[in-house]
Amino acid sequence: MRGADSKQEAMFSYVSPEERVPAKHPLRPIRAMISEALAQMDRRFEKLYSQTGRPSIAPERLIRALLLQVLYSIRSERLLVEQLEYNLLFRWFVGLSVDEPVWDHSTFSKNRDRLLEADIARELFEAIVEQARMADLLSDEHFSVDGTMIEAWASHKSFRPKDGSGGSGGSGGSGGRNDARDFRGEQRTNDTHASTTDPEAKLYRKSAGTTSKLAYLGHAVSENRNGLIVAAQVTQASGTAERSAAIDMLGELCGPRRCTLAADKGYDTREFVRRTRELNVTPHVAQNTERRGGSAINARTTRHVGYALSIKARKRIEESFGWAKDIGLLRRPKVRGRRKIEFVTLLTFTGYNLVRMRNLLAPGFT
Repeated sequence: MRGADSKQEAMFSYVSPEERVPAKHPLRPIRAMISEALAQMDRRFEKLYSQTGRPSIAPERLIRALLLQVLYSIRSERLLVEQLEYNLLFRWFVGLSVDEPVWDHSTFSKNRDRLLEADIARELFEAIVEQARMADLLSDEHFSVDGTMIEAWASHKSFRPKDGSGGSGGSGGSGGRNDARDFRGEQRTNDTHASTTDPEAKLYRKSAGTTSKLAYLGHAVSENRNGLIVAAQVTQASGTAERSAAIDMLGELCGPRRCTLAADKGYDTREFVRRTRELNVTPHVAQNTERRGGSAINARTTRHVGYALSIKARKRIEESFGWAKDIGLLRRPKVRGRRKIEFVTLLTFTGYNLVRMRNLLAPGFT
């Protein structure tokens, strides 16, 4: 018998979002790990808000919503708020009831900036890393480091002379909000030019023969047991930033004990190898035999079995950057300024670690 295509609106609903989400949904273990981390940060949140005035968005809900944006590749906060209106799964994850109103996207953005100023993203990232350590998922002796170019949310047209010369349209410009520009024959460098929309972004290219872009550099250190990210930061783009950032992050990770650090050929310089050894770190860096003067890594390092194992394990960190750009928000974050880029980077790597930890600790949910 054919069913009728008719709809009758119900006056009440007695089904909660908790009952709608399947027991084996992959977000359940992730939400449990997030809730544990947020509970530890409760006193930190108390200090951020006044005891009087109108209640704002609960920071716990705000953070869960931002993580949804990372996990589900939601391209903007406006679209995220739209999804929260009708997506029961998202409402359950954030902590909203079916009838509870959703915030305006502009209010959402303003409250996010409060967390940015307090460096909450780094505290959350470190809390999740500590959970992984307590679950014995981390190696405390063997690490890998790498960096990636993060394209800035700024166009080449905004890259103008610092002294104000060239007019609003530059060479060949016709004026207007989105005027045409011809850069042919114009010498543009970071010393003489800067972006008017994102002054901290630098013109950078990954290698000879590739396109120069306004960008930042994201840096990460992973442990070699399960490939979890244990340290991350963002710097302005330069040819030496990757090695300098690696040294900064290593000082906090290894401490007094000896450890190893795997890295690609870009880190094969005598200065980097010397500084890592001063930190009691054995540099398992891929040899760059084409480099003038030869590789800084010799048989003193390569003769050990551990060197080959580190070079093999190093590829895991490249998987994290691939996830961060294909699934996460790092391909071209829609924020400007180094601090905001770092906020997005830490949230993205937090999301990556949560997915990895779920797969390792609760394989039945994958």
